[in-house]
Amino acid sequence: MGRMIRCCLQSALKLVNSVAGFVGVGLILYSLWMIRVWYRQTHAFPTADSWFIYASLGLGVSFCLIAFSGHIAAETANGHCLSCYMVLVFLLVILEAAITADVILNRDWEEDFPEDKTGRFNGLQNFIRSNFELCKWIGLVIVVAQAMSLFVAMILRALGPYYGTCYDSDDEYLPARLPLLRNQVPHTQYIGDPSVQHRK
Repeated sequence: MGRMIRCCLQSALKLVNSVAGFVGVGLILYSLWMIRVWYRQTHAFPTADSWFIYASLGLGVSFCLIAFSGHIAAETANGHCLSCYMVLVFLLVILEAAITADVILNRDWEEDFPEDKTGRFNGLQNFIRSNFELCKWIGLVIVVAQAMSLFVAMILRALGPYYGTCYDSDDEYLPARLPLLRNQVPHTQYIGDPSVQHRK
């Protein structure tokens, strides 16, 4: 029963952790698209002033790394891996909460960010304003997935290490077959041993 619960928790952690992987891949693809558009317009790669492109790329890579570490932590159920994963997710949630609080509470929040010469930052703002309901639900799904991953990781860590497997293997039934094999060994020796047959 305990093994079944652990396997279900590991599968749940992999499932909610995959949301971070999809978000990371999406951000990386979006960043590469922005770089391609910028290169086609200027015939040069974005400079350091194009902070929004590199920030999106870095955030996407961070999401992918967190998803990768979460998959390893879910597969191994190791306490140290789960602790590192929880710290990474917690720091990401704190960063998201800080940015969200700044946008909600500060009317001049746009001044906190440097000027983006690519114009993609303003384009993203206009897209969010025009599709606010969709973006709100996407953000809610991401936050809920991160909260669920923290919760499931804490439960797995509290359960402690487990050195078995989450599937039935034929090796589990090997000890039950060994006595039968051992009982047959003397009988085989009795038949094939000429000295025993001679004494008989």
